[in-house]
Amino acid sequence: MSFAKIYTRGLLGLHAPLIEVEVHVSQGLPSLTIVGLAEAAVRESKDRVRSAIINSGFQFPTKRLTINLAPADLPKDGSRLDLPIALGILIASGQLPDNITDNFEFIGELALDGHLRPVTGTLTIAMACQLAKHQLLLPQDNAEEAAQLPEFKVFAASHLKQVCDHLANTHKIKATLEPKVNAQKNYKFDLVDVKGQLRPRRALEIAAAGGHSILFKGPPGTGKTLLASRLPSILPPLTAQENLEVASIYSIANTQHSFGQRPFRAPHHTASAIALVGGGSHPKPGEITLAHFGILFLDELPEFDRKVLEVLRQPLESKEIVISRASRQIAFPANFQLVAAMNPCPCGYAFNQDNRCQCTAEAIKRYQNRISGPLLDRIDLHIDVPPLKAQELQDTKPVETSETVRERVIQAYQLQMQRQGYLNQGLTPQQLEVHALLDQTSTKMITLAQQRLNLSARAYHRVLRVARTIADLAQSHEIQSMHLSEALSYRSNET
Repeated sequence: MSFAKIYTRGLLGLHAPLIEVEVHVSQGLPSLTIVGLAEAAVRESKDRVRSAIINSGFQFPTKRLTINLAPADLPKDGSRLDLPIALGILIASGQLPDNITDNFEFIGELALDGHLRPVTGTLTIAMACQLAKHQLLLPQDNAEEAAQLPEFKVFAASHLKQVCDHLANTHKIKATLEPKVNAQKNYKFDLVDVKGQLRPRRALEIAAAGGHSILFKGPPGTGKTLLASRLPSILPPLTAQENLEVASIYSIANTQHSFGQRPFRAPHHTASAIALVGGGSHPKPGEITLAHFGILFLDELPEFDRKVLEVLRQPLESKEIVISRASRQIAFPANFQLVAAMNPCPCGYAFNQDNRCQCTAEAIKRYQNRISGPLLDRIDLHIDVPPLKAQELQDTKPVETSETVRERVIQAYQLQMQRQGYLNQGLTPQQLEVHALLDQTSTKMITLAQQRLNLSARAYHRVLRVARTIADLAQSHEIQSMHLSEALSYRSNET
């Protein structure tokens, strides 16, 4: 047979479109031509494939080889096409039987000696294969990642010769089983480390229960970063589908991540806008996508470039980021929980009782104005974190652990899932009219508060969402005046 077709996958954002590798062997001067919008790493595969085939004990055809990567209008990048190209050449040249790859898809980079090297995006590709009801053959080093999909057959090999023996029924490869993931989560930090700070602890619990964004404000050393780092320990566990979604993102980004753990991303304040939201000539996920279903922690918020912070405004509302290029648009999920921390002034000690601050009123105003009003308006909870006294730090009375708080958070989470199917931070204004009904007293209260605090329509709805979460934590079906009063107190000290 002089023609062969092998199935593989490309990567386009978080999608893995099917690619057909068509190989045709014809008479003529020895040559190898790759067509189909192949980029540099794919075009260079001809040299890797030639050496791998020869070093695996096969003959490289001394004829005219034409390789087409279909569809022709889809850009192909990366080295994952090495293995399907090599198999296509071997089948088209008659060294392997035909019609043996119909239910298989192949990915893998080839070393010059024929060994298979790992590639990125394995889990995304495996999910697409599962939907297509195909089996996947891939490098051994990628097997554990792809096998995280339940009820999906993954065949892992370490050498091109091993793949050929499997296809020729000479020596079959055993399918890799789904790995056992430890359901017990070991959290690095615990709320028991936080001394005092009862109001910030309460706000952190509310943020965890409803998925709300939160801003900690206070002088240096009061525990703002300490509180933020404890948030993952009180969040509900990820569902199986959320686990796979997060793992798929980290597979695309080629970044290490503990399966089953909520992401916690804390970029430095020198990060660029592209690092934060993603991008590049071949768009890759940014920090907000890597924080999907987890936390994005921005410490020293005013030290970030203002233009960098402004790119967060749209993802905070839409929960995704769309990166546009001349040829295509790619959407990345960005359902993250924003946690930020800031000092009140450049030196950090404004409004402190010890009068250490030497900043002028103009300097304080200029520092706080680095954060735009529209961005602050999108943050649900604004919390002051005051300095602690020595007696509070020396207090040895037992405090609530993360496990205790997490139990209450999970109960509130389950109430929201039963009522609307998602967290309160995602409630639309129309849904708030159904799920956040106010009695006459509460209606008067929020009307008066909107006038005095000059709340925007967005802030008004965010107060209602927070009040709904506070009511859920209290296992209350209705929002009572005390729930609304507490929610309003978290907006009364906006910068």
